[in-house]
Amino acid sequence: MFFIYFSLAIIVSFVFPVAAQGEERVRVQLTSFQQTTISSEISAKISSLPMREGASFKTDDILVNFDCSLLTSQRDKAVATAKSAQETYTVNKRLEELGSIGKLELDQSVAKYNETKAELETMSTYVSKCTVRAPFTGRVAKLYTESHQYMTPGKQIMDIVDTEQIEVRLIVPSRWLKWLKIGSTFTVLIEEIGRTYKATVIRINPRVDALSQTVTLTGKIDGDRPELLPGMSGWAGFGKK
Repeated sequence: MFFIYFSLAIIVSFVFPVAAQGEERVRVQLTSFQQTTISSEISAKISSLPMREGASFKTDDILVNFDCSLLTSQRDKAVATAKSAQETYTVNKRLEELGSIGKLELDQSVAKYNETKAELETMSTYVSKCTVRAPFTGRVAKLYTESHQYMTPGKQIMDIVDTEQIEVRLIVPSRWLKWLKIGSTFTVLIEEIGRTYKATVIRINPRVDALSQTVTLTGKIDGDRPELLPGMSGWAGFGKK
């Protein structure tokens, strides 16, 4: 489950020289930089799935609602039990101060109160899992179930991807490090929509792959680009130095 800052990444497949003189290109593909699978944390029936495949959502939007009538009843019972135990402890504490009961009876009421309080906290935690909210802004990539199906802990409900920010991750020849630096600019041509975007290198992996003599770098596409989707492919172009 889940990691807090998400984006789209561009992974390099191949390196090719371009037709345009004085430029180097690498083949790229868009993919979600961070994604997660929402799974059930309780045993309960799904009462509603507000989001369908492809639907967009904002941070804290409801993704799943469970039918938790039984858990809610158990939580309410735990509330009443804890309240009664607290009242008993309060009375016994006063009686112990007046010498009407012994310390053992007071200790037993303290232990009972702590036990019921722990049970209440446990049930409250379960009830809090009855509604699943979005951890980030994004879209539903895949649904594994439907409303009214009974779920058990760990069972997958949906895959979600973050589409709010975009990053570009590329694998380039390590010899490019002679001129490629953080802050270097390049272009990204996305074939599906035929548009070119400006991007900037923001991170360079500190380790070179000894076998392929390549290095991974990460860039960021300028501006808000909601039209970019995971799976799109294209080219990243760098001016030859």
